[in-house]
Amino acid sequence: MAVLHLKAKPNARQNELLVAADGAVTVRLHAPAQDGKANACLLAFLAEVFGQPKSSLTLLAGHTSPFKKVELAALSEDALRTTLAAYQQ
Repeated sequence: MAVLHLKAKPNARQNELLVAADGAVTVRLHAPAQDGKANACLLAFLAEVFGQPKSSLTLLAGHTSPFKKVELAALSEDALRTTLAAYQQ
């Protein structure tokens, strides 16, 4: 099980995962931040990026905040770090 801390930015042109040199994770989301649309979009996008079923992702914290904590139940910490390293800028 891995836990990902990130900042979500809704209303972007396209879904995008960005990892800064310091390891800070930002996810730009196409969906608006209303009625849970951005959170649903976030979980679907992260499932795609990490190659996991959407049902294995859980939003633990940050339901109404841009700072979120997502649990990836079927992913190891090593696999999480490896995938994030591929997106590092």
